[in-house]
Amino acid sequence: MIAFLFIAFLALLMLGMDVFFSMTVSSYLGILFKASRQVDTSIIPLRMVAGIDEYTFVAIPLFILAGELMNKGGLTKRLIDFSLALVGHVRGSLSQVAVITNVIMAGVSGAAVADASATGTILIPAMKEEGYEPEFAGAVIASAAIIGPVIPPSIPMVIYGVMAQQSIGKLFMGGILPGLMLGAGIMIICWVISIRRNYPSRERMPWKQRIKVVADASWALLMPVIIIVGIRFGLVTVTEAAGVAVVYSMLVGFFIYREMGLRDLCDVLYETGVTTGIIMILLSAAGIFSWLLAESQINIVVVDAIFSLSTDPVVVLLIINFMLLIIGIPLEPMPAMIIFMPALIPIGNQLGIDPIQFGWICVFNLLIGMLTPPVGMLLFVASAIGKIPMGPLVREITPFLILCIIVLIAVTYVPWITTWVPNAIM
Repeated sequence: MIAFLFIAFLALLMLGMDVFFSMTVSSYLGILFKASRQVDTSIIPLRMVAGIDEYTFVAIPLFILAGELMNKGGLTKRLIDFSLALVGHVRGSLSQVAVITNVIMAGVSGAAVADASATGTILIPAMKEEGYEPEFAGAVIASAAIIGPVIPPSIPMVIYGVMAQQSIGKLFMGGILPGLMLGAGIMIICWVISIRRNYPSRERMPWKQRIKVVADASWALLMPVIIIVGIRFGLVTVTEAAGVAVVYSMLVGFFIYREMGLRDLCDVLYETGVTTGIIMILLSAAGIFSWLLAESQINIVVVDAIFSLSTDPVVVLLIINFMLLIIGIPLEPMPAMIIFMPALIPIGNQLGIDPIQFGWICVFNLLIGMLTPPVGMLLFVASAIGKIPMGPLVREITPFLILCIIVLIAVTYVPWITTWVPNAIM
């Protein structure tokens, strides 16, 4: 049964069918040919609804909406100006700006694609004008955007928290150190490459002008602080924090920066609806697919298969990492999580691994898939925005992928990287 489901799913993907239809059709076929216990196909819509019938998932469209409001309301532009004030004098300054801006925006949207679109639209053309190779500009934007789902809030972590029944607030805080490590590593790579290729830097901004830029960006900088502090002190739940982010970004865009009107709000709501629809329809399809896998007791099969190779936690985690990296190549993080996490979570429990650390091991593996050719979503976003051929872009992304693997190894075998912050402040 399990083998039939995966073969059907992969075959449909290879035929060019969308992930949603591949999961739905393979699930339908799985029900029809289910030998052990007959199931009526009317279970499909019921399980699809059950897959998204979770209050916590309300946070997903709200965080996406907050990110879109930041882009239209001028908050993203102020964050870029703020980053220029900090690192504009450093070699390859615009690449450094891209990283810092994504680190700050990661504290609001929690979505990699949204962050890549926001910063790439502004910075890729600017980098090309200043003499950066287009493929390098695209690689920087794509790799920096992966920080979005790592530093809290994180949309994939909302899904994992629901599935593993763990504190989403603690899972959020567990991503702070890995996200900062990733950002620092990307900045170092950008600096080294910029020196080798003689990319330009800008004149150091006078302190008077810096103070003015920081003051102008203060409203945008305050937003992630409000979210993290609110969650930390229990003032708001994760879903309520997302609502606060929406209201705050709307007020700032309308009444403080005054760069957004009612027509812009319609565009923002439309874009948010499209993005949310894509995520939710994938989650609904994954709901029936994962239910069938659970019915087939895939968790027992996977646990037995992995433990038959080794029971040493070091080796088991290495196997899980390798498996998820392969899975992340054809699948996006969210459907991959819903399909495979029910089987992997019991393994973490049996090994005695902290659930916060194990969650980040699994999620970060799948996030790396967004940078991995041939179907990495962030590569396509950067390619489309900058009109960059995929071949050169893939070559430029290589050092950033190596950095991601290094951070993944650190997260896997150094538990305090993901557990120290949540244990210390929550």
